[in-house]
Amino acid sequence: MKKIAMIFAGQGSQAVGMGRDFYDNSDIAKEMFDKAGERIGVDFKELIFEENEKLGQTAYTQPAILLIQMIAYRLFKEACPDTTATLFLGHSLGEFSALCASGAIDYVDAVELVHKRGALMQSACDTIEAGMMVLVGLDDASVEAVCSKAQNEGKKVWPANYNQDGQLVVAGMKSDLQSLEQTFKDAGAKRALLLDMSVASHCNLLQSAQEPLAELMSAMVKENFSAPVISNVTTKAYSTKDEAISLLKDQLVKPVKYKQSILAIANDVDLAIEFGNGVTLKGLNRRIAKDLKTLNISDMASLEAVAEEICN
Repeated sequence: MKKIAMIFAGQGSQAVGMGRDFYDNSDIAKEMFDKAGERIGVDFKELIFEENEKLGQTAYTQPAILLIQMIAYRLFKEACPDTTATLFLGHSLGEFSALCASGAIDYVDAVELVHKRGALMQSACDTIEAGMMVLVGLDDASVEAVCSKAQNEGKKVWPANYNQDGQLVVAGMKSDLQSLEQTFKDAGAKRALLLDMSVASHCNLLQSAQEPLAELMSAMVKENFSAPVISNVTTKAYSTKDEAISLLKDQLVKPVKYKQSILAIANDVDLAIEFGNGVTLKGLNRRIAKDLKTLNISDMASLEAVAEEICN
């Protein structure tokens, strides 16, 4: 039996039309769309399949991504019922999908949870000009040094996403990020690009969201972990409700260590399967740990290809 890491991307992986092939060809997908929509009062067909502003709003982006990921995972489990995960791993929002796939939270509850998480994150940043900036071509230590010096000068900027060598996202006050653009370039960054975001994820600006998120999770998360989940915060495995609440509460204000997590598990699994729209993590994995084979399931054709490769 192959040892498999089942993985889930985060915000930024969304696209209009994602999951349409699942919806058009699966009664399970249709049912999941309907039940998720009933829970939070959203027409997911309209949200995901039609051009609209809401899909880019974090309170709607998050449940939309999670729903498509959980449909992909559910259809995979239907096709390959005897294939189990050695561990689950997600990038940022994707850690909630990982938690859901592990069985620790029902997918409808998870849709509501991340919908409210997105609203809490947006609310924390509503009265400030928050933002995020991607840095390309600069090593982690240099980014950390610039951020540390800036913090000592009273600026609010922090490392937020460790994606791969030479690609790190920082978060904080938009004006502080903009003021550091040339500093990052002088330190060796090939690019320092401010992202089109109004929320600063994984930094201290989200402290007000921590306790409300923990309360929501306390009512929804169970102890039913079919396999451990890897924490973005610690890069270590957890498999209890209390750990999930504590670590995902911390994840709001601490950086996502995706690169470090993949390096930590690469020798413990035979392959990874990415569920949901796109191949974001497949691309990152290729650059982080080139020997870790990563498959992806984003539509019926890729589902069939993965099932044929590993389930027969």
